[in-house]
Amino acid sequence: MNKKFKKSQSFLEKAIKVIPLASQTFSKSFVQYPVGVSPHFVKKAKGTYLWDIDNNKYLDLVNGLHCISLGYSYKSVDDAVKNQMKNGNTFSLPHELEFKVASKLTKLIPSCDMVRFGKNGTDCTSAAIRIARAYTNKDVILSCGYHGWQDWSIATTNRNLGIPKEVVNLTISFPYNNLNYLDDLIKKYKNKIAAVVMEPMNKEYPIGNYLKEVKKLCKKNNILLIFDETITGFRFSEGGAQELFNVTPDISTFGKGLANGYPLSAIVGKRKIMKYMDKIFFSGTFGGETLSLAAADKVIDIIKHKPVIKKIYRNGDYLIKEVNKLIENLSLGEFISITGHPSWSFLNFKRNNRYDENLIKTFYLQEIFKRNLLCIGTHNLNYSFNKSDADFTIKIYEQVFSKLKKNIDEKRLNYNLKTKKITPIFKTR
Repeated sequence: MNKKFKKSQSFLEKAIKVIPLASQTFSKSFVQYPVGVSPHFVKKAKGTYLWDIDNNKYLDLVNGLHCISLGYSYKSVDDAVKNQMKNGNTFSLPHELEFKVASKLTKLIPSCDMVRFGKNGTDCTSAAIRIARAYTNKDVILSCGYHGWQDWSIATTNRNLGIPKEVVNLTISFPYNNLNYLDDLIKKYKNKIAAVVMEPMNKEYPIGNYLKEVKKLCKKNNILLIFDETITGFRFSEGGAQELFNVTPDISTFGKGLANGYPLSAIVGKRKIMKYMDKIFFSGTFGGETLSLAAADKVIDIIKHKPVIKKIYRNGDYLIKEVNKLIENLSLGEFISITGHPSWSFLNFKRNNRYDENLIKTFYLQEIFKRNLLCIGTHNLNYSFNKSDADFTIKIYEQVFSKLKKNIDEKRLNYNLKTKKITPIFKTR
């Protein structure tokens, strides 16, 4: 047992007996954090740093799977939550904060005339699909990217156990930046498609007028366009990727960074479509829970009045450029690349004739955790992340990439792996 993770390992052995995967979230479990070389349980976090239960301190680039947009324990947000807590958090009637936060979103997001709240991204993406089907009276969904755990979405992956085949057949996935592929699907399922749902960007920037052309295809064929901005919202720009790329969808979903870690998501859209909320059923006891709304109210103000987007972009752009230099200088382009937006960049581990991508990624994880960097392959930056944090990351990457290169050249990568190779849950991006 690695002494660095002694408590984590011991606690994992106990937790797995009462919690499947020992975690509530696949991406926080040992599916992503290989056993024996990883921290598995957190003690506390502040700003850009996280401490595990062994008291190891990490620069955290996971940021609660993107939901920490400003920084852990961000004082003014937590103060707003504490003030609201004095008056209660869940009531028998709607609270004025629901209107207050919804009104702010209508002014911030181009596609937003009306708003409903949920707790997770899945809540709102699934509500968007239900509205689209009700509004269009059609059933087929064309999907690009990851949109949560509900049947309609996860049906396109190999984790579709327990989903009826009839449901599986109603969602068809398509690749990003391939307009011809999408056009062919629309022709194949002519007059049957309710919506095209997609992350407006993930690993790659849209090529040319890709998003605008997608919108044209949808409009021409009476298909609703849904942007899943659960991650891109409040990071790519104040109004999300739709504002950045100047493409306004019919419906959008937001979450993650909306409340800096407090559980809140939102489905927004054009009034004539959102009015269908009165006809479908989308309801939850905690949709109007006020602690998360108080957090979101403060987060929106901070994003509007402080250089949140600019700072994240500046430091993320610097990180991408420096990592690219490392990859080039070490001649590792055959094995690793970095792509994406400065606020959400991806390390892409590549399969080749010597090693598969999962082995390379597992070695990378083993070595960065050893050096107190917490990352699972994406750099999910927050407002508290500074250039010094970027420099710390680059310094660690220089060490880890150099070691990776040496092990590859000496054909010792398998030998120096101290854990089992990870197996991805599924791939949607």
